Amino acid sequence: MDIYHIWCNLKPGVSDLEFCDRVSAYMNYLKDDGKISTFRITRRKLGLGPSEIYEFHITLETDNMAQLDEAFQHVASRSDPVESFHHAVNSQVSEVKFALYRDFPDNVRKAGEEKF
Repeated sequence: MDIYHIWCNLKPGVSDLEFCDRVSAYMNYLKDDGKISTFRITRRKLGLGPSEIYEFHITLETDNMAQLDEAFQHVASRSDPVESFHHAVNSQVSEVKFALYRDFPDNVRKAGEEKF
């Protein structure tokens, strides 16, 4: 499983619930089309967290890099309806950071072949 992380802050005046509705619509579109396996939206609680990590955290899970690449290619097409979903979310964000993680150890890692 590959997990694509997105951290972001909202532009001033943007409704937190509207933002979450838009993210859910976008991610459900990708999920229903088989481009991602699942997603999750979380929000910093009680102001706890390092300042360099933003308030909202969205994770997209894919079965493998091929599925993630397919999702990226689809979004990069900039064609509707995916462009409308992307713009509806992106237009509400003021700052964003990304990261890509994987389950570990995963089925790619060969046991006993560790190098020190």
